[in-house]
Amino acid sequence: MGSWIITKWELKNTLSSKKFLIIFFFQLAVLLLMIMFFNNFMASVESEEGISLTPSLNQFASLDVYDPEKSFIRYLNPEILEITQTDGKESSLVYESHKTGYLSVNASDPLSLNLENLKPIQANLFLDYSDPKRSVVKDEVELAGNKSATRISQQLIASLSPQEDVDVPQVKQEAQGESLPLQLINKVMTAILLFLPLFLFGNLVVDSIVGEKERKTGEILIAMPISRSYIILGKSMAVIITMALQVALWMIVMLMAGFSLKNPFLIYLIVVITAVPIVGLTAIIAAFAKNYKEAGIGITFAYIAIIGFLIVPALAYISQQGRNVSLSTMTLIIKIFSGETLTLGDIVVPLIFITIISFVSFSIAIWLFRRDDIVFGPRPNLFYLIFELMGINKLIKLFKGNE
Repeated sequence: MGSWIITKWELKNTLSSKKFLIIFFFQLAVLLLMIMFFNNFMASVESEEGISLTPSLNQFASLDVYDPEKSFIRYLNPEILEITQTDGKESSLVYESHKTGYLSVNASDPLSLNLENLKPIQANLFLDYSDPKRSVVKDEVELAGNKSATRISQQLIASLSPQEDVDVPQVKQEAQGESLPLQLINKVMTAILLFLPLFLFGNLVVDSIVGEKERKTGEILIAMPISRSYIILGKSMAVIITMALQVALWMIVMLMAGFSLKNPFLIYLIVVITAVPIVGLTAIIAAFAKNYKEAGIGITFAYIAIIGFLIVPALAYISQQGRNVSLSTMTLIIKIFSGETLTLGDIVVPLIFITIISFVSFSIAIWLFRRDDIVFGPRPNLFYLIFELMGINKLIKLFKGNE
């Protein structure tokens, strides 16, 4: 009952704050811009032109080629090499032409070869060793040589054993599902958009707890006939309710924008439940911090670790490297996106993990807030608090007392 009083009080103050309302709707505007960018990006990826996700190697190196029978040049990659054909009458010196390399090929037409006129292909490659791009040219020429040799071998084998015309079965290749890059972009980015509000409202926990210390109103709050545990739980519950409201609005906007969210109610519950341990971990940092600066630094490192914990298992699942049950709720949401049949372990294991982390984090936050040396100072050393929490300090005192 006492925690609910604090919750209503915090919600009233938060929702009536002009600063909060401005930030709240500004974040919705940012979401709309992110959705527009995401839709344009996906349209570019799925278009015929596509979009490059890696640095371009277009015409990375230049190469002069003399190949009258086109035994090599047809297999060189023009997207990597800037190829210039020469007539071979004049010596194309690499240094004079400012090219990365020069390739001279003397060979018969590979399509007319047989055992009677079989001759070796003579290919000479000259490289500018002062140019670091020479290795690219060398690799591309070697690859073209291998392809040319394979083609010639096939022609010779065909000339030795001619076969009657046979009906070649028509094979039609159809791609099912999305390619791996599209899966990574579509499913993971959609999940990130859903979880984003959980990390945008961490400042509410900090302002609610650290703000009491900086404004010197913590003494008044503690003097009230309300348990300190109720204060922490009430303030945290107000933040969780605010996050739940923001997630609901974000999902409505995403559905209106055309995002396909299978079983949105279940997804909403999972995201909101995930907010509980995140708020609990933030409450630990806020209860320990002296000021906003300390809390901001702590939250930055904590959120990086949390985001990594959520995303890395999800990426492993998408890339087919992690098919086992995952502790990450983001992986669970991506499984729902994929339409995969969920097992009992897929749901129970993450929920048990969230319950344990929530209980431990809020217990530590309450333990810290109950200590007068944390709230009023002087604050003990962090390692001293860790040792005390683990019971090591008692063991040390007991050992010294026995001496």
